[in-house]
Amino acid sequence: MYPALSETIAQLQDVKEERKTVLEPLVRFIQQKLNIREDVILTFICTHNSRRSHLAQVWAQAAASHYGIRDVYCYSGGTEETALFPKVAETLTGQGFKVFKITSADNAVYAIKYADNALPVIGFSKKYDSPFNPVSGFAAVLTCSQADEGCPFIAGAQERIPLTFEDPKSSDHTQWQSEVYAERSLQIASEMFHVFSSVKNNPCSKD
Repeated sequence: MYPALSETIAQLQDVKEERKTVLEPLVRFIQQKLNIREDVILTFICTHNSRRSHLAQVWAQAAASHYGIRDVYCYSGGTEETALFPKVAETLTGQGFKVFKITSADNAVYAIKYADNALPVIGFSKKYDSPFNPVSGFAAVLTCSQADEGCPFIAGAQERIPLTFEDPKSSDHTQWQSEVYAERSLQIASEMFHVFSSVKNNPCSKD
């Protein structure tokens, strides 16, 4: 992990008990996959795939690496395609990630790294059923209530897990924007680190 990111992780707050209950299905899904030595594939889904789903994808991948849990693959998608909101990239950079903008199109593509030798998380907006994303055996983690309500069926999902967060978009164009985005990112980070710290890791990878 980059030193600045490790400092952020060291300061993460404990997760509230009521949220631990909400997170338990995700812990259980990951544990079941580890127990049978199958890949852990998570697709975080929000309406626009622009804010919360990307934050959850990035922090979950970093948390898996932090705890040495192998064969974890995190994706994100939306019910529609928009763009990764630039404030998300700025927030992650401020919390210790290294973020590189690969393309400058309207729907820009970002490479988000948590360590020099780790594969980057590729961040861009896409529908949850994009060819970029997995097609089977994954947990669909719904990070907003609109996506949860708007996706009664997600093809290929082995499990559907509602895990909603308040939208930092409400702070856009206000003096509190940076603070709100930072707080939401850290909340998601705390919860993803709780999830991966709660599973019993088998150090032996699958054949």
